[in-house]
Amino acid sequence: MSLKVLVVDDSSFFRRRVSDIINAAPRLEVIDVAINGKEAVEKALALKPDVITMDIEMPVMDGITAVREIMSAQPTPILMFSSLTHEGAKATLDALEAGALDFLPKKFEDIARNKDEAVSLLQQRVQQIASRRALLRRTAVRRPVSTSSAAHRAAVTRPSDDVSASKAAAPAARFRSSGKSYQLTAIGTSTGGPVALQKILTKLPGNYPHPILLIQHMPATFTAAFAARLNSLCQITVKEAANGDVLQPGVAYLAPGGMQMMIEGRPGSAKIRILDGGERMNYKPCVDVTFGSAAKIYQDKVLSMVLTGMGLMAAKVLAC
Repeated sequence: MSLKVLVVDDSSFFRRRVSDIINAAPRLEVIDVAINGKEAVEKALALKPDVITMDIEMPVMDGITAVREIMSAQPTPILMFSSLTHEGAKATLDALEAGALDFLPKKFEDIARNKDEAVSLLQQRVQQIASRRALLRRTAVRRPVSTSSAAHRAAVTRPSDDVSASKAAAPAARFRSSGKSYQLTAIGTSTGGPVALQKILTKLPGNYPHPILLIQHMPATFTAAFAARLNSLCQITVKEAANGDVLQPGVAYLAPGGMQMMIEGRPGSAKIRILDGGERMNYKPCVDVTFGSAAKIYQDKVLSMVLTGMGLMAAKVLAC
């Protein structure tokens, strides 16, 4: 059975281009298109597609508003198309927070070395997020509407009455200390990571005792915007890592997109080294590269977490 896809974009050329690529995959089928966000919401409710591809800037209703309405009424995996400008990055992060699962640049040549690779990447992303449809329906929650920093901070730090009531009714969770002491925290994540990282980092106190390394797969323009967003929401300091940064407690360093982030020196005075991503590495930044260098310096004093994808909050905790 084919996965049903709704393509949303105000450009007839881009709608046709995306539709042709999707229809070329054996398990994918474009069942309809929409030319603005309002039409996207209506068709999402009527057709119940397995996946929606969504532009951000559209007339009548923009993509971010459309994502919010769809996720509220008919939770559906949504893949956003974005420009790689700073404003495009901010808008895409808003869309992810609204409920979209993933994004791709509108200029496919920015993410692929040739046409065949770009076609394959889009088809793979659509199939990957389609697998999250059932989970979205089961765990659908209302997301904050305002995108202001103050509203975001309130949304992530002040639970609703319903959540508070459910927590009060449920037995308190019990955790047993591992007995280990750490000097560095490292978190690696990919698809679904931005929202998950925001949820985690906004819970940390400003006096968090260790430096934090963040490795998130996203383009260079996006990492700068993402670091700025997190810094405005968190009590800790969050910055895009720069070559020569000395690791400081209570500071999270986000690896720059398209580059590799490594640690050198010794505990207490370790520095960040930013290297060219290189053609041989599929992921830039790469979690393995950063984790490996951190383990050489801090050995078993690194608390490492690998977040699962697609917006899930589960994580593997590893002692490097």
